[in-house]
Amino acid sequence: MQLVYLSPVPWSSFAQRPHKFIAWFHATTDGDVLWVDPYPTRFPLFSDLRRIGSQESKENHAHPAWLRVIRPSALPIEPLPVSGWVNALMWQPMLKEIDAFSRQKPTLLVVGKPSVLALAVLKRLKGCNSIYDMMDNFPAFYSGLSRLAMRCREQELVRCVTFVLASSTALKKHWSGVREGIQLVHNGLDAEALPAPRSNVGSREKKVLGYVGTIAAWFDWNWVIALAKARPMDIVRLIGPVFAPAPGVLPENIEMLPPCNHQVALQAMQGFDVGLIPFKKNELTASVDPIKYYEYRALGLPVISTSFGEMALRGSEQGIFLSGEPQNLNHLVQKALLFSADDKAIQQFIAGNTWEVRFAAIKLKVIIYLTDPLLD
Repeated sequence: MQLVYLSPVPWSSFAQRPHKFIAWFHATTDGDVLWVDPYPTRFPLFSDLRRIGSQESKENHAHPAWLRVIRPSALPIEPLPVSGWVNALMWQPMLKEIDAFSRQKPTLLVVGKPSVLALAVLKRLKGCNSIYDMMDNFPAFYSGLSRLAMRCREQELVRCVTFVLASSTALKKHWSGVREGIQLVHNGLDAEALPAPRSNVGSREKKVLGYVGTIAAWFDWNWVIALAKARPMDIVRLIGPVFAPAPGVLPENIEMLPPCNHQVALQAMQGFDVGLIPFKKNELTASVDPIKYYEYRALGLPVISTSFGEMALRGSEQGIFLSGEPQNLNHLVQKALLFSADDKAIQQFIAGNTWEVRFAAIKLKVIIYLTDPLLD
């Protein structure tokens, strides 16, 4: 049993859902993995210039012996009808490598993002079982012709694969009208990456209200600025790459720190009194299940979040404080600071929300069995 994984993120990026999936797959089957990095699936934007030379975390420079990584070459013309013909000329050696790999053993194909390449590989491996692991509302990231092309390719992908997994309730609800049997598979956490329990920071007078992650189009700067003004004696600490600059001069108690690798980020979270998830409420975020929610809770932090996506369904959970409109942010912070998670509850949350638990609970063993009954 082996796996071809067309990933939505590069192998060299910090470990995300695709990295955790292939690690789980190998641990379950002892099978090799052929990982295909993403390529541009929309026209270039002027805002892309901000990403050139950015300090986004890249952590996976090496890879295990059971993993092979392919980086496809492609022109950024995918929305055009002829893009498949043009880019296919550059893909021929890679497609032959995928063909040769798939002939070695029974193969499972997993697609993490719709693309012309994904549809081409799906047709070439038509004898293999396939999964579309739907992690985002991808068309919502795009506009114009790029958006239309992505929507059409996603619809074709959903119709053609053997199984569909959805990372959020909104995605499952939307696509259940297209086909049956879509499985809800939330995101999770890496228990082994968690640092030791944090020291007691609750006694300090100046509280740290912190966020770790990318600051991009979905980040609600207005909400963060309002929070900083409501709590002028506290620190609002933002850690991560900035692709959506603040709309103006920031309050003095907003502290901007550069991006860091995942392990350092988790350690930085230990210095928070409250974990923040300040995302806008729109089409883009309606389908998001933020991984930082799991990490904040695994570290025992109270969480203040805007009411978007999967977070909007978690208002009744202990330690989760949702900000609606209008909202007294000072009062919300006061309530969050009174929350204290006990060790037993933290350990139960961690044990029930690991990536291994996620993937083992969605009947992927049935998928693997259908692909290679000898593994039963």
